[in-house]
Amino acid sequence: MGPSKRFPLILVGVGAVALALFGWTLFHKKAAPRTATPSVTAIAVGKVERRDVPVSINALAQAQGWQTVVVRPQVNGPLLQVPVREGADVTKGELIAEIDPTPFRHMLMQAQGALHRDQAQLDLARLKLARYRQLAEQHTIAVLDVDTQAALVNELEGTVIVDQGAVGAAQVNLTRTRIVAPISGRVGVRLVDAGNLVSTTDTTGIVTINQISPIAVTFTVPQGEFQRLSQASEGFRKPLVTEAYGQESGDLLDTGELVVVDNRVDPNTATVQVKARFANAQHRLWPGQLLNVRLTLQTLHNAIALPTIAVNQGPKGAFAYVIENDIAVIRPLVIDIRQDEITTVKSGVEPGDSVVVEGQGSLRGGARVSVRRTPMSASDAADERQLTRSAAPSGREPARAEPRAASSERVTPRT
Repeated sequence: MGPSKRFPLILVGVGAVALALFGWTLFHKKAAPRTATPSVTAIAVGKVERRDVPVSINALAQAQGWQTVVVRPQVNGPLLQVPVREGADVTKGELIAEIDPTPFRHMLMQAQGALHRDQAQLDLARLKLARYRQLAEQHTIAVLDVDTQAALVNELEGTVIVDQGAVGAAQVNLTRTRIVAPISGRVGVRLVDAGNLVSTTDTTGIVTINQISPIAVTFTVPQGEFQRLSQASEGFRKPLVTEAYGQESGDLLDTGELVVVDNRVDPNTATVQVKARFANAQHRLWPGQLLNVRLTLQTLHNAIALPTIAVNQGPKGAFAYVIENDIAVIRPLVIDIRQDEITTVKSGVEPGDSVVVEGQGSLRGGARVSVRRTPMSASDAADERQLTRSAAPSGREPARAEPRAASSERVTPRT
């Protein structure tokens, strides 16, 4: 092969070597280091504030008449009239119903006649006894006759007393034909119409009267809260403010005070029944109505408060994420009392601190964050709960918004 034929082959070989070197350099060249961009977590924050925090017990309650009377007949007979209007307010002593009094008038006349007859016989027997004693002093009759007449006088005196009792009973029965209201209150639905025969054995009654001004609201508190309740009321000598809220609307219906505490703990439920008295001037509370009540025990003045949702639990106890220069910092908390959406602390945070209320699940200490919501204070948390209760359909609340029966909790710090 001549030199002219070898030259193209040499060029091809040199090109192949150059291409191989270029490929090796391309695939074995070290990649330039990339600068890592730290991740940012989106959160919502709340504000720590210094405020007065009422410590209270929340419970489900039911309203009932302060006094409730089922008006029943006390004599037998046909019902002549029921003049009271259903649903009307009545005063004590007002006529409710009337039973036919005719047979009872005749019974009274009969008893009065027997009394007059026996009284006349007694008067005659006493007159004879006086004369017999005069004759006995003159020894003109036997002493036995005097004693016999004295015994007859005693017998007739007893008969007169029996007659007087019969007259009194007849008068009472005649009076009971007019049934009057034993208390002032509101009449319910009429249970028996005029014309029916009523009897003392009837259990349903004629009408029911409920005293609704004032009205009672009863509920139970756990036995664990009983001592705090006793201390706050100074041994139940001082009334405690009680607020009644509608279950459907969440509106404050009336304010009253705790007046009655049962004398025992129910061993089946470990609760104590209590009763509050409400003036109910506007009649916004009704017997049988289901309510939410808030019983205020005390007020913590000038306490450091933060939203309860900002409090987290870790192996070493409670803590909160505090935002400092867009960095989440873990702060251990010494908790005093948890009250619904508000928690008071003894130490760990200061008024004005921003604490994380949403997004804690993806946080760690030192993480960079971005706030995606307007800061919410402890007061805002309580207001938000009230709005949530008002907007809940059919009287139901979200699980997080529903308070426990005893919603205040004093927390003992870990040592």
